[in-house]
Amino acid sequence: MGIILYIIATILWIIITPINWVIVTIKNGLSNEYFLETAIDLDKFGNRNFRTFLNVTMRIEKGYAFGNVNETISSCLGKNQRDKTLSWFGKFICFILDSIDKNHCKKSIHEIV
Repeated sequence: MGIILYIIATILWIIITPINWVIVTIKNGLSNEYFLETAIDLDKFGNRNFRTFLNVTMRIEKGYAFGNVNETISSCLGKNQRDKTLSWFGKFICFILDSIDKNHCKKSIHEIV
């Protein structure tokens, strides 16, 4: 049953997202705040739902774990960057993010309470 719900949710997301973009743009203009909030929500979703992939590819075994739904991927990358526990792939991703936004990964660190 879970796989069927997953497929339906994915299809609905693909269909509704572009429609939502149009409606949001009509009602609010190109609201940077709205799209930033959505990007952060997707980042948190990705941190939780892709945790196995992220933990295997972005950090060494003893590094700070990905997977907390209240934390972004960038925050986990920043903690691993700070602790020197990034894999070569994690370092590469931080390099790209930091090239777009100086010190992005370290600036993204949020302590979870």
